[in-house]
Amino acid sequence: MQFEPGDRRRVLPRHLRPAAAPDTFSYAIRPARAADLPHVREIYNHFVSNSAVTLDERRSSIPYWRDKFALLERLGLPFLVAVSPSGAILGYALAQPWAGKNAYRYTVEDSIYLGPGAAGKGLGSALLQALIDACEQRGLREMVAVVSDQGADASIRLHEKLGFVEAGRMGRVGRKFGRDLGTVYLRRALRPSRPRRRLSLFPR
Repeated sequence: MQFEPGDRRRVLPRHLRPAAAPDTFSYAIRPARAADLPHVREIYNHFVSNSAVTLDERRSSIPYWRDKFALLERLGLPFLVAVSPSGAILGYALAQPWAGKNAYRYTVEDSIYLGPGAAGKGLGSALLQALIDACEQRGLREMVAVVSDQGADASIRLHEKLGFVEAGRMGRVGRKFGRDLGTVYLRRALRPSRPRRRLSLFPR
């Protein structure tokens, strides 16, 4: 087709133009691997440096995460990551021992963090639900969440959405960025699908 000088191609009105394909947020959830630890560390350290969501004040190291990874692997506790199609780590969730005595071996504390740009897309719910399922498959009976009482409203809502109930609060037990912080305790009863193998969590 030829166009004479001054002719313009017709542009369809906005309401008649084909809709652009929406961007899809895709990910897979799988057990963490040793190679994931530097990325997990960076996600966590972002919150250490910029948020009161965690009361940690010092950025974590790779040896710290290697030790945690080895401990959870030895205890058979789940450590999950969400991975994008390109292989980027979008977030993680893990279950760690609650308190420091072996009588608590059927109870775990969860920890869940999402990387930049991954919040508000349903990933937190998917990760936490996957963690709950993995804990039930391992015979665990109770999951506890300890959440900062400032700046962590989204975390509290996430846990409540998945069946956690508030168990108590402690005010002014921490201090970060020059202000006093408290903690909110939430708990959820699990439904273990099989008995948990008896394992000593802490050597004598």
